[in-house]
Amino acid sequence: MNEKSCSFHNEKELKNGQIEGVSAGYSPPCDKDNSALLAFREIPISQLKNHRILQALTAEACGWAPGVVSTEVLRAQGEWEAVDNIQPETGSQTSSDQPGQLISFSEALQHFQTADLSSFKKRIQPTIRRTGLAALRHCLFGPPKLHQGLREERDLVLTIAQCGLDSQDPVHGRVLQTIYRKLTGSKFDCALLGDHWEDLGFQGANPATDLRGVGFLALLHLLYLVMDAKTLLMAQEIFRLSRHHIQTEKNQGKG
Repeated sequence: MNEKSCSFHNEKELKNGQIEGVSAGYSPPCDKDNSALLAFREIPISQLKNHRILQALTAEACGWAPGVVSTEVLRAQGEWEAVDNIQPETGSQTSSDQPGQLISFSEALQHFQTADLSSFKKRIQPTIRRTGLAALRHCLFGPPKLHQGLREERDLVLTIAQCGLDSQDPVHGRVLQTIYRKLTGSKFDCALLGDHWEDLGFQGANPATDLRGVGFLALLHLLYLVMDAKTLLMAQEIFRLSRHHIQTEKNQGKG
């Protein structure tokens, strides 16, 4: 059907500012969308609000409810919300979807300077008590006495060496995450438990069980190594070489 027949139907339907004969079973012999568009073009803007089509569309929009969404969309949405950020091998969740803030060496050190470490300080023995000839010999030929102002720092270092890794302490977690992200170049945090820690040199999936020598002091050394601009490149190069296939074969041979 040509445009003339389409115009004829449009003129017939348009009467007294309203469109007649519009029903669910009505289908004009031309394109419905083009017919409606041509009809609306000839209607004054002031009269558009009186038309039944616009009133029906408005009522339908106002009465829309989420129940109209298809079951497939709802099922897909439910499956997406059920997805957890799980590490495939360990089953432990990551600490956050967003990357956490890196921690500097100064901030980590300040944390231990202000924290209550009295329970750990009881374990340290800064000096060895000597009596008799041993005390006399140490006084005459031993090293010079430590300055009074440095004794507090000495005790702090020895106390930190008695501290283990506490997964519930956010500062401890940030130190681990900073070391991992700086060495690997990752922009996101990782799980606190997992085989990925073995890539950094830990002997197991839990770094807390591998701080047996000097406790958290070892992590502070690593943190300083990766947060200092002068030593970061060296640390990354050491990590890269440790991942070389020759080093991997040697480690497997020793195992």
